[in-house]
Amino acid sequence: MKVKDCMCNHVNFVKPETTIRDCAKIMGEEHIGCTPVCDDQKNVVGIVTDRDILLRAVACDKDTCKTPVSEIMTTNPCTCETTADLTEAERLMSTNQIRRIPVVENKKVVGMLTLGDLAANEAVDEDELCDTIECICCSDDKNAD
Repeated sequence: MKVKDCMCNHVNFVKPETTIRDCAKIMGEEHIGCTPVCDDQKNVVGIVTDRDILLRAVACDKDTCKTPVSEIMTTNPCTCETTADLTEAERLMSTNQIRRIPVVENKKVVGMLTLGDLAANEAVDEDELCDTIECICCSDDKNAD
């Protein structure tokens, strides 16, 4: 199965200059825990999670109304192509200890793939999914998102 068959096609993204507050509002309204940060051509330049907002902004007393997400985002995020096999996406998630991965086509963001997407898909191998979750959750929690 390919990533494009399992990913969420509706993807919200923000620009690097978007304020942390505006980003958080979008994430709250859309009920999402992360969002890609894209340039004007929809190239992924970063990713912001709800945890980034809490630990890199709120806990550091940043002015969320003025500070751009570019100051707290993770740069050079791991991405996955739409044509990749799900096993490759799971490997990327495991290796990088991430729960969500932006999906790109011709370097442009077109979707998101999450552990939830994998878990909800009956065609996903249950043992491989369990291994992926174990690699993400049971390691040193160094990159928890």
